[in-house]
Amino acid sequence: MARPAAADGGAARNGGTAPHRLVVVGSGIAGLYAALLAADAHGGAAAEVVLLSKGQLEHSNTFYAQGGVSAVLESGEAAPGDSVEAHIADTLAAGAGLNNREAVRILCTEAAQDIAGLRRYGVTFDADPQGDTALGLEAAHSAPRILHAGGDATGARVARGLIAAVLERAVSGRLRLETGAFVTELTTAGGRVAGVEYLQNGELKSLDAAGVLLATGGAGRIFARTSNPAVATADGLALAWRAGAAVGDLEFFQFHPTTMAMRETAGGPPPLLVSEAVRGEGAVLLDADGHRFMPDYHPDAELAPRDVVSRSIALHLARTGAPADSPVFLDARGIEAARGSGFLARRFPTINAATRAAGYDWTAEPLPVSPAAHYWMGGVSTDLAGRTSIPGLYAAGEVACTGAQGANRLASNSLLEGLVFGRRAVEAFLSPEPAHDSTAPRASSAAGGLPFTHASVALSRDFTGKETSPAAAEGVVTSLPDPGPFSRDALGRLMTAHAGVLRSGEGLREAEAALSAWAAVVRPEIVAEARDPREYEDRNLLLAARLLVDAARNRTVSVGAHYRADTDHASAPTHSMQRISS
Repeated sequence: MARPAAADGGAARNGGTAPHRLVVVGSGIAGLYAALLAADAHGGAAAEVVLLSKGQLEHSNTFYAQGGVSAVLESGEAAPGDSVEAHIADTLAAGAGLNNREAVRILCTEAAQDIAGLRRYGVTFDADPQGDTALGLEAAHSAPRILHAGGDATGARVARGLIAAVLERAVSGRLRLETGAFVTELTTAGGRVAGVEYLQNGELKSLDAAGVLLATGGAGRIFARTSNPAVATADGLALAWRAGAAVGDLEFFQFHPTTMAMRETAGGPPPLLVSEAVRGEGAVLLDADGHRFMPDYHPDAELAPRDVVSRSIALHLARTGAPADSPVFLDARGIEAARGSGFLARRFPTINAATRAAGYDWTAEPLPVSPAAHYWMGGVSTDLAGRTSIPGLYAAGEVACTGAQGANRLASNSLLEGLVFGRRAVEAFLSPEPAHDSTAPRASSAAGGLPFTHASVALSRDFTGKETSPAAAEGVVTSLPDPGPFSRDALGRLMTAHAGVLRSGEGLREAEAALSAWAAVVRPEIVAEARDPREYEDRNLLLAARLLVDAARNRTVSVGAHYRADTDHASAPTHSMQRISS
C-alpha cells in the first residue's frame, strides 16, 4: 500500500518526536466537548487539537437525541427528594448490577460539573413556568432529573451549541477542523498509538499525534431497524480492535422500544424515535386488540427499563401469534386529555411535527411503534480516565466501554457519559502519563474492574480468514443454508433475526456461520487501497457483527439487554471468547 500523504504540516512519523497533538475522531457530544476542552486548555499542558469528522459535524447520534441529559443538579435545582445517590441506584438497577460501581459514581457525581460546562459553551435548557430548569421523568428513573432543550430536540440543541463553539475556535486558529475525513487506520510505533490515516476527497492522508481520542459513536447499522443515522457503522470499535485494543461487553445492545413503524427509504433518515419522555408523561402501549399489555410483564409497565419494554413487546407478539415484525401502538391521547389541548405539540414539537407529516394525529389516535437498535453498552474497554489498553489511545462516548452502563443503559445517561468521560479523557491526555506498569491496566467494564484481558474479546487479528469457529470448538457440526452475497440489507436481516431482542444458541450459531462466510469475501486487503468510505464501513460493520455474535454465544444466560430465550435465567458471569478473523 502506498504511504498516505502527510497532512500534518511536514511532521514525519519516523523523524523525531510526534507533536503534542490530540486527534479527536468523531463529532458527537463526546468528540465536540472533548475537542473544545482540549483547545481551551491553558498553560504548558495545552496541546494542538485536530477534530476529524467523517461527515458534516451534524452527522451524529447526538443530533438525533430527543429525551435529554440526566443529571442531579445543585440542591436548589434538583427535584424535591432527588439525590446523586438515587441516580446511582437507578443506574445500577437498570444495568442489572453489571455496572462498574466506581464508573457509575463518577458519572452521577460529576454530572452537574459538565452540565455547567455545556452552559458555558452556550447550551441552554428549557425552563419551567417558574423560571427554574425544567426536569422530565423517564423510564427507570426514580425522580424527574432529565434536562431537555427545545422540548424534544435536546440533542440537536446541544450539538448546535457545541458546533458553534468549535467553528469559532477553528476560525480563530485554536482548533483544526477537518470534515469528510474518514479514518481508516490507527498507526502505532513503539507499542503506542502514533497517529491516524484517513481518507478525504478520495485521497489517503496521515496525521501524527501524541494521542488519539475515539468518539465515533455506535453501530446501529448492523441491524435492519435502528434509530441511528447512516454514520453509525462501528468505525471506532473496528479501528481500536485492529490496532490491538481490548474490547468488552459486546453482547449488550439496547433496543429502543418505541420507534415509528414506518417504511424507511434507502439513504434516508432513521425512523422517528418517540422519546422515552412520552411514556414518562403517561403514554401507554397497546396491542392490536387495544389491550394495554405492559402491566402483564413488569410492575413498572411502560416505565420499566428499555430492555424490558423491548423484550416484552417481542414476547407479547409471540404469545399472541402476531408476526415478529408487527407493530404495537403507543397511545398518548390520555396525556392531551389530562394536560390540555396543545400540550403534546408544546412539549414534543419535533415528534408532533414528524408524526403529522407522516399522516398521524397522535392527539386522536395511537402511533404504530416497534423496537429498533439504539445503543451499544459494550465497546472499547477503558479505565476511568478514558485510557484504552494501548498507550496513547483514548475512547469516550458510545464507542467506549467504561462499565457505567452495565448490561443496559438507563435512559438519558448516554449524553451524560459522553460529557463526563470525554472530559476525563482530555484531562488524562493533558496530564503526565502514569509510570509504566507491567501489569495489565484495569478495565472499567462490567467485569467489575478486572484486567482488560478479562471479559474482553481475544480474537485472531491475522486477517487470514481461517478461524476456529465457536461451533467447531464445541464439536458441533452444523449444516446451514448459504447466506447468499454480502450486503448491508442482508447483514441487517441476519442480525435482527438471530442477534436482536431475542436470541438463542441455534440462531447465534447460524449467524456466526453466515458472518464467517461473508468475512471470507469482504476481506481487509481488498479495501486497503479503496477510495470509497462505504467499502471501509462494510468491513467495519461485518467485524462488529462478528464480535457481537461471538460475545452473545459465549454468554449463555440472560441478563440485561442480552436475552437468551433458550436459557433464560439471570446471572452475570464473565468469560473468555473464541478466536475469529477480524
